[in-house]
Amino acid sequence: MPQLTARASASQESVFARMSRLAAQRGAVNLGQGFPAGPPPAFLRAAARHAVGRTDQYTPPAGLSALRDALGADLGVDGADITVTCGATEALNVLALSLYGPGDEVLMLEPVFDVYLPQARLAGATPVTVPMRFDPQAGWAFDPGALAAAVTPRTRALLLNTPYNPTGTVFTPDELASIVALARQHDLWIISDEVYDELYFGERPVSLRTLAPERTFTVGSAGKRLEVTGWRVGWIAAPPGLSGALGGVRQVTSFCAPAPLQAAVAAALPVARQEGFYDALRREYAARRDLLAGGLRALGAAVFEPRGTYFLTALHPDWTAESLVEGAGVAVIPGEAFYARHAAPAGLLRAAFCKSTDDIHLALERLERHQRRRS
Repeated sequence: MPQLTARASASQESVFARMSRLAAQRGAVNLGQGFPAGPPPAFLRAAARHAVGRTDQYTPPAGLSALRDALGADLGVDGADITVTCGATEALNVLALSLYGPGDEVLMLEPVFDVYLPQARLAGATPVTVPMRFDPQAGWAFDPGALAAAVTPRTRALLLNTPYNPTGTVFTPDELASIVALARQHDLWIISDEVYDELYFGERPVSLRTLAPERTFTVGSAGKRLEVTGWRVGWIAAPPGLSGALGGVRQVTSFCAPAPLQAAVAAALPVARQEGFYDALRREYAARRDLLAGGLRALGAAVFEPRGTYFLTALHPDWTAESLVEGAGVAVIPGEAFYARHAAPAGLLRAAFCKSTDDIHLALERLERHQRRRS
């Protein structure tokens, strides 16, 4: 019999799918995989009901024109520079296939979202990770000097996530300026994964697109913005004139995102702004973040409060993700899942607070019982 390729043979279940599977099998509270607990907003559900039966066939590979225009208006770019994808994961894959290939290197920061690495390798390129500075008191910091030192003649692109999963970091204007200067000095593409662009606490994050529009590809996600991770509607905002080339790749990946869901997102985007949906969502998530962070600290964890995303990282000397899902009935993501070349800090865990308040309370109660049993 013919054999699967090495790429297929080397694939394995992602840690996010594995922890969700274990949570379901053991009746654990799932603070691991980052999907919201509640239903999407009523205005989005109404838009979807209206679209089904009206917008049901293929759209152009670049996306429904109404959605491209709505995204252009929301992001402050020309809708012609938008490519709609099946979620941000496909957006990142289309960019990997379009921007680099065999012999190229792609710079990323570590801890790193796990999908970035295999996508670079599938494109034939080599991912090069640069560790973020980590301080048990101050938390995470980006080191521009270390990133600059990692550039070689083979470096083709910088791939960054801001707000940053898993750390919750939001890069400062000075840090972003250093990234742009580095990219221009070495003529590098910038891929800016900004799926959490509306999930921040404090000042609005600066988009790299506004600092280097000629070389920045911005990735976004309706799933993260509108609480519908399973809808799989994402997008790429490309430098002017480059979206046509992306469409050529995108049409052979999944051809088009689900048509009625594209139409629903197009209708919902302006409503989300008008109704203050994102402001309310940030207030809700700030309260849940504080609840989870305070509970974990009371149990002896060092918690690094995020400035963005709906994740927090914590250190606990006696906890592992495996022991918590098995012994406490709480699923989290182990810190080592975000490390490829360097060692993860001992005891590092990532927990999602995009869950219901009741689920967060239940998780904390289970963790407290687990702690008492072990003491």
